[in-house]
Amino acid sequence: MITSHQNGGPGYVTEDPMGPVNGTEGPGSGAKLQQRERAVDCPPGDRVVRSVSSMVQGSRCSAQMERMQQYQEELRRKREEDTNKGKHEIDLNASLRLKKLAQNPAKTGIDNPTFEAPEAGKETKNGSPLPGGDTAAELEELLEALRRVQSFLVDSQSQADVALLLGLLRKEDFQSALAIHSAVAQQMQPRGSPPLPVTAQAQGLCLEVQYILQSSQHKEGIELSNLLTSPHLQALMQAHDRVAEQELEPEPEESVIQYMGETVKLVRLEKAGDMPLGATVRNEMDGVVVSRVVKGGAAERSGLLAEGDEILQINGVPVRGKNINEVHDLLTEMHGTLTFLLIPSSQNKTPPHREMVMHVRAYFNYDPSDDPYMPCRELGLSFQKGDILHIISQDDPNWWQAYRDGDEDNQPLAGLVPGKSFQQQREAMKKPIVDRNPDSPGKLWKKNKKQRKKTMCNPNSNADYSGDDILTYEEMALYHQPANRKRPIALIGSPNSGQDELRRRLLSIQPDRFSGAVPHTTRSPRIHEKNGREYHFVNRLAFETDDAAGKFIESGEYARNLYGTSSDSVQQVINSGRICLLCLHTKSLRVLRSSNLKPYVIFIAPPSQERLRSLLAKDGKNPKPEELKELMEKAWEMEQAYGHLFDTAIVNSEPDTAFHELLRLIDKLDTEPQWVPSSWLC
Repeated sequence: MITSHQNGGPGYVTEDPMGPVNGTEGPGSGAKLQQRERAVDCPPGDRVVRSVSSMVQGSRCSAQMERMQQYQEELRRKREEDTNKGKHEIDLNASLRLKKLAQNPAKTGIDNPTFEAPEAGKETKNGSPLPGGDTAAELEELLEALRRVQSFLVDSQSQADVALLLGLLRKEDFQSALAIHSAVAQQMQPRGSPPLPVTAQAQGLCLEVQYILQSSQHKEGIELSNLLTSPHLQALMQAHDRVAEQELEPEPEESVIQYMGETVKLVRLEKAGDMPLGATVRNEMDGVVVSRVVKGGAAERSGLLAEGDEILQINGVPVRGKNINEVHDLLTEMHGTLTFLLIPSSQNKTPPHREMVMHVRAYFNYDPSDDPYMPCRELGLSFQKGDILHIISQDDPNWWQAYRDGDEDNQPLAGLVPGKSFQQQREAMKKPIVDRNPDSPGKLWKKNKKQRKKTMCNPNSNADYSGDDILTYEEMALYHQPANRKRPIALIGSPNSGQDELRRRLLSIQPDRFSGAVPHTTRSPRIHEKNGREYHFVNRLAFETDDAAGKFIESGEYARNLYGTSSDSVQQVINSGRICLLCLHTKSLRVLRSSNLKPYVIFIAPPSQERLRSLLAKDGKNPKPEELKELMEKAWEMEQAYGHLFDTAIVNSEPDTAFHELLRLIDKLDTEPQWVPSSWLC
């Protein structure tokens, strides 16, 4: 498909009917943005070539039968001479084997003279010499066919035309030129190369012959019908057609010529089947310029169309001075082979190189039909937050070309998605300026009965997740966890969502497989507590030193005592071969993800308010409607603010169902690779 488009947007060159304009275009600039979606599918048209030989098919058959009879008579005489000569040379009594063979009647075959090469130097019926080889036979057949046609024509004009054609073919100059052409063509033909297939419709011919043989009662016809219906021959014909389709597919052509004093190139492209050409055009003054070559299309595979090439003609129709809509209407009427007359781009072209595919996770929803800056909406690729995109081209920094993970087979052409910097720029324009508490990022608040105390989470948070960063994409890579290094499972959820109950159930049912990290505290141990089992008991100075060094994933103060979970405690569980289960606050995820622990984060989402009310009632809780509403809003805020850090989510509407789903997700980590930030694998 060749699509026409207009382009606009802040900070880059627009593509519109008036040509490229540097600057910013948007709703506030006074420019009227009109996006037109253009798609032109150009299926190859049916080309039927009528020749003179098709008019005289019957006469050719008569000439062939006459030649076949002559060849058969010569071969019969030759076989008789060889047989008589062999009787005197071979003694049938020389061995028992030859004597036994002599008792059986000799089996004779029939030679097909059609495949015999005609003799060189053969003369035509009028005495003129003909070139040797197949060309001579073909010319003789054509002359004989024309003579027979001439005898059947009744009007004088047609007879005069055939007589003129016969005179041309009989001329010595024409036959000499034909002989030279045949000799050159024979020398240029690759030696030993397999012949090109005659047709790609062998299966259709088999079906046609089978239909003709249905009413045949002859032994040979029945045998041929059985042969054609055998599975082996049908498979052979199918394989033949598959290979023939590839061999007979026209190759793209390119030639450089002079046109009106300019060096131009002539490009021919053929669209096979339903595959689109995959290019877009824009207007630059009066010219029509190739704006984009999309990965996966015929234009990109041929390598003959390049960005910046100006199109002068398409199939002989001039396009200079036409706008992109007129070019679109012109292309919709064209099918089959497309011939482009182009002025090559004057830009310095770098040699082609293999681009590395970048895999990213999208952190926003995108619908190209709602994007006024999309260059060509039909090429836009829609995606949802959390989808994995395979970025295959970043030649245009504003509009990347990508495939959505899992849709490569159903998506022949790459789609356009906003580039990272471009998306950040326009999101920054929408973002309102608000006053922010400078102490809020990274803070975790906890309450006791008398007062609120504040404590710092690990300050060494990843810069990629700073509060001012606009989330667009994150580069990802596939990771399969080793058998001896299980990823920790972090359960996240609003209060009363059930994450604590799910964690306790896993620990009680499979204690050899799951374990919790031993936390740190500054309080004194109780009588039944042992250091390193229930808690790591440390003094306040040591705790604050480790906290300042960023060793705690989460920390807080309760009843004048400090509590925290260190990354070393999680690492100890991992080193033991078990899976560490954590229930964390959402703000702790930034610190956890910046560590080397490679966590798998599962969001436990609450069900509907009515279902949540019934579940809490079973536990003896009777929350008020406003409390339920607050819980639901809290869960929604967590998902909006930190959803990009979640690997998956479970709706806890049925505790047993949620538990088995949690187990299934954890088991899948052992069998399937997962997408993780590529920075984790560096």
